[in-house]
Amino acid sequence: MDRAAELSQRLEQVFGQIHTRRMRDVPVLNPALRVAAVGFHTWQDQWLGVMVTPWFMNLMLLPEAQEWAGLAAGSKLIHTFPSGDYEFVVGFEPAIGMYQSCSLFSPMFQFEHHDAAVATARACLDAVMRVESHEALGSEPQPEDDTRGLDIETPISRRDFLRGGFLRSQRQGGQRDT
Repeated sequence: MDRAAELSQRLEQVFGQIHTRRMRDVPVLNPALRVAAVGFHTWQDQWLGVMVTPWFMNLMLLPEAQEWAGLAAGSKLIHTFPSGDYEFVVGFEPAIGMYQSCSLFSPMFQFEHHDAAVATARACLDAVMRVESHEALGSEPQPEDDTRGLDIETPISRRDFLRGGFLRSQRQGGQRDT
């Protein structure tokens, strides 16, 4: 098993335990979803991916080689990705150590099934790593061409990504918010 698969498995185990122990009976859980670590890979000496749970979807960073020294749980950091700057909050779990997370969705009731949440996680990760041009901010909405209901191929602006426009577009038949 490669390192990315090992990390993903460990994250799924830890957040799976949080789900069954600490989050049990909490009303913000979407029962159609389960825990999944999506797309974890190395990026600038860190692990980057999306964590999907029944209560949140977060972009996550974890240290690749050594622990982050001097970070306090709850502190906030700005990370720059190809699509722009994002604010992360430092967290800690004994079984995984320090991590940083950037909230994408919470709660998760807009997802009808787990596959839609995972596809959205992949699209979010893709959008974060895509350089945004000024033309994309002012572009006209593009028609949907994904028959499963998620338009992953059409570029999305950072503004739409952060405002959840790509999800609203699915409910409105492909018309993005601008």
